[in-house]
Amino acid sequence: MIKIVSTTLEEAYKDAALALKCSVTELNIEVIQSPSSGFLGLFKKNAIIVAAKKPNSSEKKEKTVAELNKKENIKQEIKKNKKIKKEQETKQEIRKERKKQYTKKIEHNILNDTIMPESFVSTQDDEDYDMADINYTADYDEEIKEDLEKNSLNIYDIAKTVNKELNNIFNLACFKIDKIEVSVYNEDTLLVEFKGEDAALLIGKEGYRYKALSYMIFNWVNTKYKVQLRLEIAEFLKNQEEAVGKYLVGVCENIDKDGRVQTKILDGVLVQIALRELRSKYPNKYVAIRSTRDGLKFIIVNEYHSN
Repeated sequence: MIKIVSTTLEEAYKDAALALKCSVTELNIEVIQSPSSGFLGLFKKNAIIVAAKKPNSSEKKEKTVAELNKKENIKQEIKKNKKIKKEQETKQEIRKERKKQYTKKIEHNILNDTIMPESFVSTQDDEDYDMADINYTADYDEEIKEDLEKNSLNIYDIAKTVNKELNNIFNLACFKIDKIEVSVYNEDTLLVEFKGEDAALLIGKEGYRYKALSYMIFNWVNTKYKVQLRLEIAEFLKNQEEAVGKYLVGVCENIDKDGRVQTKILDGVLVQIALRELRSKYPNKYVAIRSTRDGLKFIIVNEYHSN
């Protein structure tokens, strides 16, 4: 596009055609100012135009094709972005559904009773059980030790095997957890630790998922390898131990005063924590788990000659 100033429009058209090397008919011309002879030689105006060469048919076609390609590329990009977004949404829905199904599977295996961290003992009356209602089962800690001695696998070999198998199972789960760590806690107990971003989700409200996992893993390793389980998920067990410790303060006061005691009903892992603490504190007393006909657990502490 060029600007031409001349005395007449005709001259301006010719100058524009000459400058753009084309005929006047091939120009797009816009008149900016028309010429005027003025009055008595005063106020005379020149012709001013802006001219540009018209695009030929091939140039128009190329421009049209380029515009169409650009529009098509934009459409394809929008379509691609929509497809990616849809795939991401589908993956998220699949992940949510898997997590939902996994949670349902865990909940299906929960025992009838659940861990209640804030009030971890039942509202059982302070009276002792009717002795006829108590099933004096053998102390299963001793049974486990005997079974372990008969087991052909070393406790450290068992830990390695359980570590591998547990990680293979939970690699298929939708929870974001670190590699599960399985180690030897003592001569007849495995320590299984869950850590990671979603580890706390495995505890569940009131600890019901922890209860389910503990129940399933314990039954597996105890039945197959004759070992006990210490399950730690995001320090949940540590918190439970602190809660049991507070409860046992009053229990120990009664033992020191009367020489004997019977605890309230203790749920799940709590009974094992309490048993370990009481045996450690009273090595010269008889400390054992007892169960009712309904399978509820409690602990008795007594002098050996009283049994």
